[in-house]
Amino acid sequence: MSAGPATSRAWLGNALALSGLLAISLAFGHWQTDPWWLASPRLGNWLLATVLLLAYAGWCAAVVARTRRQSRTNTQGDSGSDGDAVLLSWASQTGFAQQLAEHTADALRSAGVAVRSLPLHRVDADVLRRHRRALFIASTTGEGDPPDHVLGFTRHVLDRPVSLEGIEYAVLALGDRAYEQFCGFGRRLDQWLHHHGATPLFDRIEVDAGDAGALRHWQHRLGQLSGHADFADWSAPTYQSWRLQERRWLNPGSIGGPAYHVALVPDDVAHLEWNAGDIAEIGPRHPEDAVAHWLATRGLDGDTVVKVAGVSEPLSRALARSRLPAPRDSLGQDAQTVADSLQPLPHREYSIASLPADGSLQLLVRQMRHPDGRLGSGSGWLTAHALPGEHIDVRIRRNPSFHAPLDDRPVVLIGNGTGLAGLRALLKARIAVGHHRNWLLFGERQGQHDLHYRDEIEAWLRERKLQQLDLAFSRDDASQRTYVQHLLRGRMGQLREWIAEGASVYVCGSLEGMAPDVDAVLREAVGLDALEAMAADRRYCRDVY
Repeated sequence: MSAGPATSRAWLGNALALSGLLAISLAFGHWQTDPWWLASPRLGNWLLATVLLLAYAGWCAAVVARTRRQSRTNTQGDSGSDGDAVLLSWASQTGFAQQLAEHTADALRSAGVAVRSLPLHRVDADVLRRHRRALFIASTTGEGDPPDHVLGFTRHVLDRPVSLEGIEYAVLALGDRAYEQFCGFGRRLDQWLHHHGATPLFDRIEVDAGDAGALRHWQHRLGQLSGHADFADWSAPTYQSWRLQERRWLNPGSIGGPAYHVALVPDDVAHLEWNAGDIAEIGPRHPEDAVAHWLATRGLDGDTVVKVAGVSEPLSRALARSRLPAPRDSLGQDAQTVADSLQPLPHREYSIASLPADGSLQLLVRQMRHPDGRLGSGSGWLTAHALPGEHIDVRIRRNPSFHAPLDDRPVVLIGNGTGLAGLRALLKARIAVGHHRNWLLFGERQGQHDLHYRDEIEAWLRERKLQQLDLAFSRDDASQRTYVQHLLRGRMGQLREWIAEGASVYVCGSLEGMAPDVDAVLREAVGLDALEAMAADRRYCRDVY
């Protein structure tokens, strides 16, 4: 492999340093006026000099070995072809982005995903085109500047046109809201990728000053990307105690998965605080029978009191909210040893469907099942296993990129399935302040069963709090399946009129199928440049999963 730009600069720097030392030596020699005196140093001085020389040589060898090891790791990554591996590239000023890249690579590899990790200054258009999927973790320094080591990338790659068709990507942007150009470099990188034909795997995630909630959201997306949703949280959320107040099956008779209205109330009413568009992080728990079966196979008593994080509780309760250890990892261990090894179940994320004024945090949850028929940990806990009044672990994560506009501009709301949850909260927020220029386009399977919150939506329409409602039910017409993106295309002229009047567009629901197809219709309606400008101005907002 030929030496790269960084290696060449290193050799040049060493040569300049040695030249400087030589010049200093010659200068001191010129100032020497007395005759030169040559004598052999004492034995102790020889020994000290030898020890220092060997220590310096050892330090140099360690530096060279570490550099070569990092270079091999960064350039080779996992075995297999580039196209099979996920390209993971980072731009780091302080080392934080690189640290997150290492966590990301470890998580993906643990799920069996091949990863090729490279610092961004070693990435160019050819490297990008050799991969089908790419993840970027990009820090911003100062007012929107890139880290120092990627200045060459911005000049030689980012400022040049290139075709990136066929590449799927995602960006984790790190920044600090204390600066006006928050996440400026990450946003610029995201826009460049999208503008040149790459397709987002999911929307850019922005991290303010290392916000743990945003990083958990990134980890949640990695789980979806790898097909393994059970990654342990890098930093566990600090949950609040809520209780299950209500659970109602919304679509009996539907050919689709059961969807439930779930209402939660906090132990402390001060926790009824969020904005429309925010996200609920739920700490799931195993059903009682799964915990009882695990205990029986190990011969342990679930009532045995153990200490977890300094708190005494029954072993069964600790197990319920933790990953159940594999038999080989726990066989023969006592209760406290098992408790000491437990890892919490990863959180699950749901769009909030209500406002604090409703008196409860409401969710729209569809039951998900594993291939063996078991319910998913989050949806199973909320829709089946938790009993009325039972404690639910909740943490609310702010999602300002999906908040409703403060003014009375028109708003177009587009979604499908359980994505109606986030759109319902936005509609409630708009209606509460008297902003009625609202247009909802929604898609589901069957009109008879799957128009969730039907009575409420139809009442808003009658009262002109919702100016227009367009519905698509894909299984109602056996000859032709109509989805929400088809509705949008059929209303292209009206869509352009609303956007010309300053409308904001919100999309909530499926990342696969609906979201990219809606994006394509919007591009056709207003053009890519205009759509990117809308996104930059927070007039095109998405909460897709």
